[in-house]
Order: sequence, then structure tokens, then C-alpha cells
Amino acid sequence: MTTFKNHPHRLTMHFSFGQELRQEQKQILTQRMIQSMEILQLTTLQLEERINQELAENPMLELDAPPSDDDSSYEEEGEESFDRPENDGDDESTSESIVEIEPEAVIGTSRDSTEDFQTADEFARTYEDTIDEQPARSQNWLEDETARRNDAFANIPAAAETLQDHLTEQLGWFELTPPQREMVERIINNLDRNGYFTVPLDEFLSGKETGRPPKTVSDTERRLAAESLQLVRKLDPPGVGAVDLKDCLLLQITVETPYRDIVRTLIQDHLDDIRANRLPVIVRETGYDLADIQDAIAVLRHLNPRPGAAFAEQAAPPVMPDLAVDKNDAGRYVVRLIEGNSRHLTINDDYRSMSKRKDVDKGTRNYIKHRIGSAQWLIEAIEQRRETLTKVGQAIVDYQYDFFETGPQALKPLKMQQIADSVGVHVTTVSRACDEKWLLTTQGIYPLKRFFSTAIASSDGGETVAQDAVRLKLREIVDGEDKSKPLSDDDLVRELDAAGIKVARRTVVKYRQIMGIPNSRERKDWGA
Repeated sequence: MTTFKNHPHRLTMHFSFGQELRQEQKQILTQRMIQSMEILQLTTLQLEERINQELAENPMLELDAPPSDDDSSYEEEGEESFDRPENDGDDESTSESIVEIEPEAVIGTSRDSTEDFQTADEFARTYEDTIDEQPARSQNWLEDETARRNDAFANIPAAAETLQDHLTEQLGWFELTPPQREMVERIINNLDRNGYFTVPLDEFLSGKETGRPPKTVSDTERRLAAESLQLVRKLDPPGVGAVDLKDCLLLQITVETPYRDIVRTLIQDHLDDIRANRLPVIVRETGYDLADIQDAIAVLRHLNPRPGAAFAEQAAPPVMPDLAVDKNDAGRYVVRLIEGNSRHLTINDDYRSMSKRKDVDKGTRNYIKHRIGSAQWLIEAIEQRRETLTKVGQAIVDYQYDFFETGPQALKPLKMQQIADSVGVHVTTVSRACDEKWLLTTQGIYPLKRFFSTAIASSDGGETVAQDAVRLKLREIVDGEDKSKPLSDDDLVRELDAAGIKVARRTVVKYRQIMGIPNSRERKDWGA
């Protein structure tokens, strides 16, 4: 025993190698529990991919289809658990999950049929590239699988055209010498994602921007680069090759542009005034009429400040709803699960019967039982996912009934813990069930997490309000205001109060900024 003394308290520490009995509580997650949570978290598309992968890897698992005429059938002796192999009373341990199986055992022959096996083995070695060892499939299964593969290939999006591809393709319109084309392509490949050429020509030609030692640039090369840049600036879309925003907008002005002189002046000298809605300042400094300036600003807003951005945009990922909600005759909104192949999964009857036959090699039976157990677990995990998603979705729809009746403005504050208590599961289960899941409604497709909204405490301590309800009402008030006399933030607070939403001014400012609503001065319509 080691004792540490420190007046007025005494600290005693005991070191011992003896055994002691201690009771403690731990939460242990088995591998199957972890995998079940993973299945729950998968979206419909991800679950389809998982099922296709299991179908390819596990021959015991198949989609429900009528068996072929020449399939052998055996009478089942009742339900049996296949979680672990059976020992059959032998001393040899068979508790391993995967058993090494001899080829003759797989095909169900006896060990005495060595001659037949040698013939089959020799044939397999000779034609190993042409033999399909997958189990026999029915004609209906093959047709369904072909249709699924064709649909998958048909839905693969084509590679999007890049800005560089689009510009290079236009070079065929011009008669260019090899040095000219090389320089033009070099400039095109150095445009940024917005279509701007922001590198000074001297740095571009010398290679300084690449980090390599700069080289001397001749006047001939400098002239070639300037001419090539001017050619790029003539290509479609208008504005490519610009050095900055002003240059980009000016490149898009043509002789056919309405109010082109006023638009050019606004671009060169008054972009900041336009951004801040200081139209009287522009009238005073330019002498143009206010109505003409407003018309010119309308033309300016149709110009593209980022001509190359359209080519850089990524296609939105496909959204496949996992749940759908329908209104029944009793007026209740009922949730149903949208399923693909998951509802048709089954275990191959031939393999199930083979696992019980005593004339089949024990190692083969153990292997089959292990694979059947894996298939059975997947089917049960999918069924559990189906039940959990349906219960969670129904609880959300029941709570947000007013949303489906009147629209998003009726969304009520909701926490995941409330749904967890209603369904009788842990809150993390609700989170996994709602993660990246979508609900199909008559109003559109919404993510499930859209129906969970944080409550905003009212300024007078009264009933809380959902964030989305505050934002929607705020947008409605701003859209309906008199633009000649836009509402200040204090006015917006009073308008919300009149609508039954009591919030503080700082809350209004916060949501106005989040929603991108300008302040009252920037919203003012000077011509109204």
C-alpha cells in the first residue's frame, strides 16, 4: 500500500494484483445489430444496390420467381435456424462460419465417384473461362434481371460537356495556323470555372503561374497571345475570356442591346450604387432620367456575370422517395413504403432442402446453412427496416396533419425525441430512419427531416412557433409590402405580431439575412 499525506487531507491509493468482484453495466452491440442499423439507414436506391450485391454473392438468396420444371423438390421437415452450422455429433469442429468444401461435395457426388469427378475437374480446368457456376435460374428470373440491367444502363447520365469542350468545338469555325490553335487552346484550358481569364498575359506566357522558372517572352509570342485571347472573347457563351466582372458584362453588350450607352455607363461606374439601390445618386451623377436608369438596370440584370458556371454545375442527384402518403376515405393520411426488389426476396428452396439431406457432404451442408442464415438475416433486417420506417413516417404525418391539409405554413415545432417516444424506439433510431429519406406527398417530395423544426420562443413568452412558419410568414409580408415604402425591421416585427407570431427584432433580422432579403432601403422602388 502506498500512502500520500498532505495536511489536512489524506489521500490513500491501493495497488493490488488480486481478483475482485465488480458489477457494472455495459452496452454491447453485436455485429448483427450494427448491420441492422446500417440497413435501416440505407435509402431505397442504396438498398437496391445492397440487394443486387447480395444476390450476386449469395446463391441461396433469390428474387421470388416460379421454379423451373426440371427443378428437384424435397419435402421440408419444418423451420430450422441456420445461424451456425450443425455438428451432427462428430468430434470434428464445424463452428467456423465458412468451411472449405471439396469440389465433389459441392456437386453432391460421393467420394467413391473419383472417376466422374476427375472428368468434371478436367473439363472445368480446360473451359474455366466459359463455365458459369451460378445456380440455375428460371426464365422469368433471367428476363427480370435483363430488364433491370437495361433500365440501369438507360438511366446512366451522359458525361456533361465542359466549358473547354464547348469552346474548343467552336474553333472549327476559324482558319487557324497550328501556332494559333495551340495558343487558343492553351488559353481556353486556363479559364477558371466562371469563364474568366484572370492571369496577366506576361505571367501566362512566361509560365510564372505554374511555379516553374519564368522564361523570356518575345514580342511575337506576346502578340500571338493577345490575338488568341481576343478570339476566345468572341466565342459562345458571351463574356468568356473576361478579366473581371466589369469586363465580362461589357463583352455582352452589342449594338442590339437596349439602352446600351446607359448600361455601359452603369457597368463602368455604378455597380456598387446599383447593388445598394442608390438610384438617386446615379441620377445626380449621370443626368439620366430615373425611368431610363431603371430600364437599363432591368437589361443589366439579364446579363450573365458567370458565363462558364453553367458548364461547371453538377447534375442534381436523383431523388427516389422512400415513403408516400395518401389520404384515405376516413380523412386520415396513411403512410406506405415504396419498395423495389426488397419485398420479393426469398431463399432458394433447393438449397434449403439440400441443407437437410443426409446424403450431402457435411461440409457442404454447413456451408449452405451458413449462407442461408446470412440470407435469412438480410430478409429479416429488411423487414425490420420496413416496419420502423413505416411507424416513424406515420408518426410524423399524424403529428404534422395540418401541414398536409393547409401547407408548409402550418408546420409545427417537432423534435425527434417526440417521435421516438411515440414509436417506442431510441432517438438515434429515428435519426437513422429519417436520414436521407424522402416522403412523396400531393404537395411535392420532401425530406423527412423537413418535418422536424426547431421551436422559436415568442417575445412575450407565449406559445412557441416553428422556424419555418416564421420564415414563410416573413417572406409573405415582404412580398406583399408597398415597395415605395418598404417595411423596416420594426415594422416587420409588428406585422408578424398581428399575424399571431410574437418574435424579437433580432430574430427578424436573423431570418431576413438567412433568406437573402435586403434591408428596407435596398428594397425601395424609387420609381413607384
